Amino acid sequence: MSKITKHRSVATIAMVGLIIAGSACKRGHDDTNVEFAPQMYDAVGYEPYRQIRPNTINPEGLNMRLPARGTVARPNYHTQFGTGDSATTDLMIYNIPKDSIGLAERVLTNPILETEKTLEEGKVLYGRYCIHCHGEGGKGDGLVGKEYKGVPSYSADAYKTMNDGHIFHVITHGKGRMWPHGSQMTPEERWKIVQYVHKLQQG
Repeated sequence: MSKITKHRSVATIAMVGLIIAGSACKRGHDDTNVEFAPQMYDAVGYEPYRQIRPNTINPEGLNMRLPARGTVARPNYHTQFGTGDSATTDLMIYNIPKDSIGLAERVLTNPILETEKTLEEGKVLYGRYCIHCHGEGGKGDGLVGKEYKGVPSYSADAYKTMNDGHIFHVITHGKGRMWPHGSQMTPEERWKIVQYVHKLQQG
């Protein structure tokens, strides 16, 4: 390719660039012009909260479908514990921020009446979620805890005084090296673990 041809090619490309740039300046701010990789902006899969193209699978062409009959949105579920005069109903919404553990300690009390049944259920849940780090007896000697180091013993003086709010808050949001478990178990399950942790604090 001769130098003249090269110069003409460069000049042509520059001219096309200027024309595109000039025309782009005349468009409004809402005009995105050409999308070179549209799939980076619009997912190929259907997204429930975004309607970009008609859905050929769901009724009426919508991505979002109505919930199954009888289901209740998780943030609004009410749970009743106990029977008769001792029954308590709790909304089970937890909005105390991660950095407000002192508030949790002051205002939270376990809404679940302690019984042999709830303690046994708490023990099962503890074995499922907590035993790996905290150990069977809550001494901080679980298999993972031995590797992690620094896992507390519930029966140590510094941890015997942890109340309902403190334990529930830490299970929900995590603390130090402990990861949050709020997304892995329901509030009811967390409160049952709180009951079982109190039992481990005794000994």
